[in-house]
Amino acid sequence: MANPADAIGAFLREKAATQIEFLAQVVRIPSDNPPGDCTPAALRAAMLIEALGLAVERHEVPQDRVRAVGMVSATNLIVRQRFGDGITVALNAHGDVVPPGTGWTQDPYGAAVVDGWMYGRGAAVSKSDFATYVFALLALKACGASLHGTVELHLTYDEESGGEIGPGWLLEQGISKPDLAIGAGFSYGVVNAHNGCLHLEVEVTGRSAHAAKPFTGIDALEAANHVLTALYESRKGLTARVSAIAGIGSPQMTVGLIEGGINTNVVPDRVVFRLDRRMIPEENPGQVEDTLRAVIATAAAAFPAATVKVRRILLAEPLTPLPGAARLAELLCAHASQVMGETITAGGVPLYTDARHYAAHGVPIVLYGAGPHSIEEANAHRADERLFLADLPKATEVVARTLLSLLS
Repeated sequence: MANPADAIGAFLREKAATQIEFLAQVVRIPSDNPPGDCTPAALRAAMLIEALGLAVERHEVPQDRVRAVGMVSATNLIVRQRFGDGITVALNAHGDVVPPGTGWTQDPYGAAVVDGWMYGRGAAVSKSDFATYVFALLALKACGASLHGTVELHLTYDEESGGEIGPGWLLEQGISKPDLAIGAGFSYGVVNAHNGCLHLEVEVTGRSAHAAKPFTGIDALEAANHVLTALYESRKGLTARVSAIAGIGSPQMTVGLIEGGINTNVVPDRVVFRLDRRMIPEENPGQVEDTLRAVIATAAAAFPAATVKVRRILLAEPLTPLPGAARLAELLCAHASQVMGETITAGGVPLYTDARHYAAHGVPIVLYGAGPHSIEEANAHRADERLFLADLPKATEVVARTLLSLLS
C-alpha cells in the first residue's frame, strides 16, 4: 500500500484540472456583500460540492438575524466526514465577497487564467479555500490511511459583514462543536494572530437653509469637518505603538464612507461617515472605543447647535493564540515548509477574520490556505484579484497532510 502522504500528493496531481475547474465555477457565482443576497450562491456551491461526492448540509439563517447584519439572505454549508472516534477539525472559508469596484482588466466573474493566474473576485479571498478544503478532504478520503476523528467544512457567507451569522451562528446554535479549526489564509505563511476591528458610524445633524443665507441654518458638514479633523489628528499618535507580534504592526484608522447634503445651493442638514479602527492584539477594544467617542464628543462640542450621534456597527475582537493552537501551527508550518520548498513560519497579520468567532468559543484556530506570499500580490479587495494556480494544489496538500497528522 502506498504511503498515505504520497497518496495525497498523487491524488491531487490527478485531480488538478478538476480542482481548478471547481474553483472557476465558484468564482463565477456572484456573491457580493453588500448587498448580501448570498443564499443563491450557497445553494449553487452546494450542488458543485455534491457533484464531487460529498454530502452537504444547508443551514439557512433566520431572516431576522440576516436583516440585523444588513444582509438579504444567507445559508451556511457544512460538510461532515467522520472517519471514526476522535477530535473534530473544522475548516472555514467564506464565499461572500466585496463588490468588484472599478479598474479591472479582466471580468470580475470570468475566472480567466492569464500567465498562470486566475482572475476574479473571490479567487483569493476566500473562494480559493473552498477548493483547498474540499479537495484536501477528498484527498484524505482517498489516501487509504486509518484515521480517527471528523473533518468538517464550514463554508459561510457573511465574513464581509462580520461573521456573526456564519461561523458565529453555527457555533452559537451548537450546529458544530469542533475541537480545532483552520481558517482561510495564504499559502506562504501560517497565521496565529490578527488585529481586531471597530466600525463606528457618526451622524451629524444640522438644519438646511438657502445658500444665500447660510447663517439661518446649521451646517452639518462644517461640524462634521471639525470632527473629522480631530479624528485625523488623533490618528497621528497610532504609529507610536507597535505590536510585539511579528506581522501585525501599528493600529490604524480609516474613514472609508461619507455621505450627506441636499444640493449645491443648500446648507447641508445631515452628514454621515463611517470609520474603521484596526486594533492590535495588545489593545483593549472597550478602551479604544471610549477614546474615539471622547475625541468625537470633544470636537462636536465646538458646534453645540448640531447633533452628533455615534453608533457602533462592528466590534471584532483581535485573535490571539489559544492553548492547542501551537500544535496546529507547528504541523502546518512543518508540512508547508516541505511542500513549498521554503521555511514557513507562524505570525500575525493586520487583518481581522472569522477566526475570532472560533476563538471566542474556545476553539484553537490558525489561518492557512491557498494564495501568494501577501494580500498585495493577490490584489485582495482590489481590482484584478487573483490566485497563482500553482499554489492551489500545494496549499491543498499541506492542509490534507496536516489533517492526516491530526487524525492518524
